[in-house]
Amino acid sequence: MLKRFAPLVPLALVTLLFGCAAHSPVSQQQVTNPVTAQVAGNPSSVLQEELMTEKELAEFSNSKPYQLPALADSILERGMSLIGTRYRMGGTSEAGFDCSGFIGYLFREEAGMNLPRSTREMINVNAPLVARNNLKPGDLLFFSTNGRGRVSHAGIYLGDDQFIHSSSRRSGGVRIDNLGDRYWSKTFIEAKRALAMAPASGTVISSK
Repeated sequence: MLKRFAPLVPLALVTLLFGCAAHSPVSQQQVTNPVTAQVAGNPSSVLQEELMTEKELAEFSNSKPYQLPALADSILERGMSLIGTRYRMGGTSEAGFDCSGFIGYLFREEAGMNLPRSTREMINVNAPLVARNNLKPGDLLFFSTNGRGRVSHAGIYLGDDQFIHSSSRRSGGVRIDNLGDRYWSKTFIEAKRALAMAPASGTVISSK
């Protein structure tokens, strides 16, 4: 749907992210990487979990006026217009964003949703988990970029394996990167479809 976004911005070399960990005084929660779990755990239990996730998504789409395409277009078009906006720790406006501030701004302005402020809370929003091979534009992506297995960065999926995010000061702020690149593939934790919770204007999305 959003393949037209892919060629607009050249992909830059991936650089290490700094300062995008959440600032909220919420205790960090250990997050298990699904890929690691599949290797170390029982493959059949992992498959069962993925099937349950797909069932949950189906139930959401059948029971709610699911406005994913229109909302995703609006969010991503606004996000694309902000490419190059500087990274600012704690930033939540066009004067500068950190990673969660950028996501919160777009979802608030374009979908009327108030997401949790920090990545640590945002990863716990009560929204369906999405399998890596079932990502749709607008899905939230979460990463562990500090090497500790805990969420420390987030972005929004564009399509064609690309995502938009406020990266870091060193890498130029709001930009597009490729989820298939080794760095991002290695640090990816999970994805959630927060837009499945979105139809009502002013919806507050809480963490579990």
